[in-house]
Amino acid sequence: MNLETLRDFCLELPGVTEELPFGPDTLVFKVMGKVFLLTPIDGSKAQFNAKCDPEKAEELREKFPDVVPGYHMNKKHWNTVYITGNIPSELLFSWVKDSYELVVNSLPKKDKSALKGL
Repeated sequence: MNLETLRDFCLELPGVTEELPFGPDTLVFKVMGKVFLLTPIDGSKAQFNAKCDPEKAEELREKFPDVVPGYHMNKKHWNTVYITGNIPSELLFSWVKDSYELVVNSLPKKDKSALKGL
């Protein structure tokens, strides 16, 4: 996985937009206006921040050295994942999808309905 494949994957999910609300260095992916993934653009470190169920977040941190509490995020609900090649891409993509689904599940009914129409 690299920034390009991560970006393509995120943009294929229904209702996703990409923005640069924190400046030109951080790409932010949102679903229906709510953040589900952030990644630096500069390429110095391949990584992303993804929302995660708190219990699963702890499990992933214990199991994978490349998963740490979310940098500049709520450490209970966000993980930073370093893309080093030690974690299979399929697993990384599943965590991105989990983050997306957590946010979608928390949306108001009207936003969920609008999302289903896309």
